[in-house]
Amino acid sequence: MSMAYLLAWQGPVLEEEDPYGDGYSPDGLSPACHVQEIQVLPEKDYEAVKRAVYLYGGVQSSLYTAMVGDRDDTHYYRKETGAYWYNGDEKPNHDVVIIGWDDHYSRDNFNQPPEGDGAFICANSWGGEFGDDGYFYVSYYDTNIGIHNILYSGIESADNYDHIYQTDLCGWVGQLGYGKESAFFANIYTAEEKEELEAVGFYATGENTSYQVYTVTDAEGSSQFGRRRKVASGEVANAGYYTVLLDKTVTLEADERFAVIVEITTPGAIHPVAIEYSSSDKGLTVDLSDGEGYISYRGSSWERVEAEQNCNVCLKAYTRNVDSWN
Repeated sequence: MSMAYLLAWQGPVLEEEDPYGDGYSPDGLSPACHVQEIQVLPEKDYEAVKRAVYLYGGVQSSLYTAMVGDRDDTHYYRKETGAYWYNGDEKPNHDVVIIGWDDHYSRDNFNQPPEGDGAFICANSWGGEFGDDGYFYVSYYDTNIGIHNILYSGIESADNYDHIYQTDLCGWVGQLGYGKESAFFANIYTAEEKEELEAVGFYATGENTSYQVYTVTDAEGSSQFGRRRKVASGEVANAGYYTVLLDKTVTLEADERFAVIVEITTPGAIHPVAIEYSSSDKGLTVDLSDGEGYISYRGSSWERVEAEQNCNVCLKAYTRNVDSWN
């Protein structure tokens, strides 16, 4: 849900515009930047986490804690050293940001010594009264740290593109496919004015995903997809959301319908295409009237996902106004 919020350019917003913890968020705030890439790192892969911290500065991860603020107490946390270690079966209920590590951080710093030394240095959201000015240590042997790892690896200025075309405001809710590693999926959009299509964005639902990106101009419907033109290709190591720059921009006229098409291959997957759908369990209601999405087994015969699958495919397009170049 948080990934969808950021990738839809609904945020992030400055804290001075929407103060944390007051229970109120004003309408109409503009994002302070545009999030274009979010990687999901492998579970408990501490070397991948360390590499990401070194290259990008921080990795979001999760803990279980009985504390709800800086003044709460629990035997899993030692205030004197700012050291936390939970070894139970509870699922995570709190997020922190891993900003560093110490392989030699002594196990004796914890209330109950874990199996060995080593801890991640984490930033919390409870203010400077908690830990060491808001920072604390989490043992490598904590049950939950390093299971869910989110890396915000593509942060750009809020004027990087003029338009984002999208139908997936709820984001990656589920997956669709044909029982094999590969599938085609597409969206048709209508250009608001004369623009240059510069990039497309989509989710990789697993590791080592490869892709081919195509476009079709003057696209009246899926019957036009046979004349698609390849504009990008590549491979990504981790699951997550990626913005792919086209090899060459595509000129779009005002009110022109255009299609973006992706052939995706995710090793070991049976449903490689990320979709959004209404889910009462997750409190999500999806608008199926705002897009024209398709999926295909081989890229020849297409089915409309809104009508056949009650979902939207997660596939965005990014453009710049031609006039903005002048």
